[in-house]
Amino acid sequence: MTSTIQLLVMAGGLLVAMMLGYAALSGPSASKEGGRRLQSVRFRHSENTVDKVEAQYRKTVASRKPKAARIAGSGSKLEALELRLHRTGKGWTLTQYLYVSAGLAIAAFLGVVLKTGAPVLALGAAVLIGGGIPHFIVGRAISKRSENFTARLPDALDLLVRGLRSGLPVTETLGVVASELPGPVGEEFKLVTDRIKVGRTMEDALQDTADRLNMPEFNFFCITLAIQRETGGNLAETLSNLSDVLRKRAQMKLKISAMSSESKASAYIVGALPFIVFALIYWINPAYLGNFFVDDRLIIAGLGGLTWLGIGAFIMAKMVNFEI
Repeated sequence: MTSTIQLLVMAGGLLVAMMLGYAALSGPSASKEGGRRLQSVRFRHSENTVDKVEAQYRKTVASRKPKAARIAGSGSKLEALELRLHRTGKGWTLTQYLYVSAGLAIAAFLGVVLKTGAPVLALGAAVLIGGGIPHFIVGRAISKRSENFTARLPDALDLLVRGLRSGLPVTETLGVVASELPGPVGEEFKLVTDRIKVGRTMEDALQDTADRLNMPEFNFFCITLAIQRETGGNLAETLSNLSDVLRKRAQMKLKISAMSSESKASAYIVGALPFIVFALIYWINPAYLGNFFVDDRLIIAGLGGLTWLGIGAFIMAKMVNFEI
């Protein structure tokens, strides 16, 4: 049995080494690099208005990327966790999150140990429950707030357009949006106006919010304002077009969600069925599956099944996940 485990470990290590060697020696794709060079030359020397606008857009995005990457990647894991908690809009603190995670982990560990007498299984269940459930709840809260923000952002842009066409400056229209729109849109624009009042520039205030939210729709809005300030033009018309684009983007997301709902339901059923069957059999006849937690062969078989099940779930998730 020990030789089998050693063989599996050696095979896994060899596979990882081969993958790392391929990634290190393969290098960048020559065709993609040539395409990027031709595209950069076209943007640099073309007299077409569309190419000039796209070149300016790429230049603005490139100038903003280092700052966003530095903010998103700087600090520790605790700082990233605090940022996730802030994105929920619930006012949850890092201390509360850690206390809840530790409490769930201790309860799961004690429950599994008293039920099965397997400390290794209890430790795995404690890590899974104590780390997974709070992470899932925070992720769901962020997703719901992001969906609410995305749904109301076009209305905020329409309100900005009406304010600009009536003669108000941009900073005043941001204050109008903060006071008129409820929910996360009004809260985030309120934070932007508060930063502007204490001396921050509008670009920096918007960039702080964009880094914290990490949403493509709000990034589009920030980039649109940055390009308009560098190149000039009718800001009201630009924001009106952006509002129309965001609404069409939301409609496309809903259409994709409707078309992939059947596949997602099938993936959920297929992924949950083994765990449901295992739990029912263990509840009806615990002795039938008692050796599953102590026999090395059954443990290896279970880990292999979980690995393949995870790979299948990952593939199905990628098949129904579309970027717009």
